[in-house]
Amino acid sequence: MSPPRSFVDKIICPVRAKRERRKEARPGELLAAALDLFVEKGFAATRSEEVAVRAGVSKGTLFLYFPSKEELFKAVVMESLGGRFTEWNAEFAAFEGTTADMLRYCMRVWWERVGMTQASGLTKLMMSEGANFPDLAEFYRREVVRPGHELLRRIFQRGIDSGEFAPMDVDHAIYSVVAPMVFLMLWKHSAMVCVDGESALDPEKYLATQAEVVINGLCVRPGRPAAAEASSATPKIEGLS
Repeated sequence: MSPPRSFVDKIICPVRAKRERRKEARPGELLAAALDLFVEKGFAATRSEEVAVRAGVSKGTLFLYFPSKEELFKAVVMESLGGRFTEWNAEFAAFEGTTADMLRYCMRVWWERVGMTQASGLTKLMMSEGANFPDLAEFYRREVVRPGHELLRRIFQRGIDSGEFAPMDVDHAIYSVVAPMVFLMLWKHSAMVCVDGESALDPEKYLATQAEVVINGLCVRPGRPAAAEASSATPKIEGLS
């Protein structure tokens, strides 16, 4: 009786098994190499050949998976950021604590999963090069910016509906959370030139402080003037993202 195929592949033909594992690993290796190069050099300056070399494959192999540099970039964005909103929205739906705790958790976990990683460099890249690549900029807005803002809107609205947060113009209030996140991404990927170079900046402490600033500004407090809590009279701005 001949041994099972899997046994042959793994024991008798280790080269074949290694080749098959290598093929399966290629898309992930290509995306990792592309992310590093896009963040290091920018989109315009990164050549497809460089991605292939860094991933250890031929240019032809790269194009088997990603037919253009634009498609490669989109895949990097979806792998690193856009494709994760299903997971993050599920966490929102399952969260049982207060909305203040949810906002603290959101900002801390964002740093752990995105801000401190190489993926945070994609935001700086789009801010600096998006105007030159409008199709990619629109893709980034659609797959990253709008879903991210919508998740923050849901968090803020949860607080309003529960009576924890005062009514507000949610479309503008979400930027009180977005702004410190963007600052940290620029700080991380701009040689830290946006700080004075003498004061140490601890990203986790910074975000925790910013979360408390936002929460203290949002929370309903006894004796708070009714006019301050009715500031949500500003109409929703269509298309704001």
